[in-house]
Amino acid sequence: MKQTPPNGTAEQHVREIRRQTRKKYSSEEKIRIVISGLRGEHSIAELCRREGIAESLYYVWSKEFMEAGKKRLAGDTERQASSGEVKVASVFRGAARRAPAHDR
Repeated sequence: MKQTPPNGTAEQHVREIRRQTRKKYSSEEKIRIVISGLRGEHSIAELCRREGIAESLYYVWSKEFMEAGKKRLAGDTERQASSGEVKVASVFRGAARRAPAHDR
């Protein structure tokens, strides 16, 4: 005898169960999986089967990982100098101006 859930269709009930039981991956787990894929020791398909994730999810994580790295590297090269760095640089510039020409 088939039972249907009191609220909604069986398909809605199944979706709700899957949503509640879906595994949540930490940032560290995502990074570990993406780096493992980048190493190329196994195919992405094999890696995803082993980790229990869809290949499309791996590629989403991989894209996010690369974009975050690109932003971080761009931020390092574009960051503003701290006031301490500015002071040190101005001291060196002043010392260079005061030095005799043959010492430069």
